[in-house]
Parts: sequence; C-alpha cells; structure tokens
Amino acid sequence: MGATDEIMKMAELNNGTVTAAMVAAAGFSRGNLKYLVDKGQLEKSVRGVYILPEIWDDEIFNLQNRFKRGIFSRETALFLWDLTDRTPNIYSMTFPMNYNVTKPKEEKVKCTQCKLEWYEIGIEEIQTPGGNVVRAYNKERTLCDILRPNSSADIQIISESFKRYTTDKKRNIPLLSEYAKMLKVEAKLRSYLEVLL
Repeated sequence: MGATDEIMKMAELNNGTVTAAMVAAAGFSRGNLKYLVDKGQLEKSVRGVYILPEIWDDEIFNLQNRFKRGIFSRETALFLWDLTDRTPNIYSMTFPMNYNVTKPKEEKVKCTQCKLEWYEIGIEEIQTPGGNVVRAYNKERTLCDILRPNSSADIQIISESFKRYTTDKKRNIPLLSEYAKMLKVEAKLRSYLEVLL
C-alpha cells in the first residue's frame, strides 16, 4: 500500500479527518496531502487539517488543532458535556497567562487566560458532535468557571447547567466543592446546590 492509500486509510479511521501532524508522525511526506487535495480525494479544512469530501467540517476540532494550548471552556465546554442545549455562536477557549491570544481572537475565539496552576486543573478529553476528540475542562471545573466574576454566562444557562449536573449519575460533588474553593466561588456554588440538592 502506497503513502497516499495509507493517508486515506488514516482519514477513514479518524472520522474522515487527517492532520499534517498525523501524516508526519507516520513518516509520510506532507506533499502527499497536497497531491490528495489536487486529486479531489481530500479537502483542506484549515491549515494542517484535511477532511474527506463527504465529511462535515468539525469547527471545534479545527480550532483545537490550530491552537493546541487552548482548552475548551465555559459555554463551549457546557455544550460538549451536554449541560446545555445552546450551541455556542462563538467558541470559548482558555489559555495560559503567557500565551499570545492574538491569533485565536482573529479567529473569533472567546479567549480567557489564567495562571498556570489553574490552567491545568480539570482537563479531560471529550468527543465533539463530529466524533473527533478535543480537550475541554471537565464538568466540575466548567461549572465553577461560569460562576466566576469575569464569566459572562447567562443566568438561565447557569441554572440549566446546574439542574442537568445535579441529575447526572456521574456527578462528583466533592470534586466540584474542591474546585469551588480553589477558584473562590464557594458561596455562589452553595446557593445553587442548596436549591437543587
């Protein structure tokens, strides 16, 4: 099997998506991607991300590939964890404090920055609606983040998210409380939990 066949197989096994990084890691030349695009077998989605022509473009996955240090957070994480029905118009990502957010902002990403010791708390992998894996903050971290003073989350979204979380069989109240203490939102968290639990 030739390199181009291998790359097509990689795309098929990865929900119709292949990245330049995956191709390079497999030891193939990136020139093969250009060849496949020219032949119409792949389409360039964004820089470094290629999809099969019949596949819907996965915007969330593309953003993760472009901005590898970005973690999906706030309303976007609520959406990924099915804690809200609202599909975000603008995707939210959190970056370390020293990260230059000029490029993500140009891509209309809602950027939050936090100190390194908070940045790494609660990162998990989750599937996008397109079936690709991205990194997002877990449910507990996300719920604490939307209670923070700099969060612009709508009160209805916050209420709905907490209702869904408290009925979730996999909820982890001790972890939620631990994060609330760390992120200084204990009082706000208590007021939501007292009503719902």
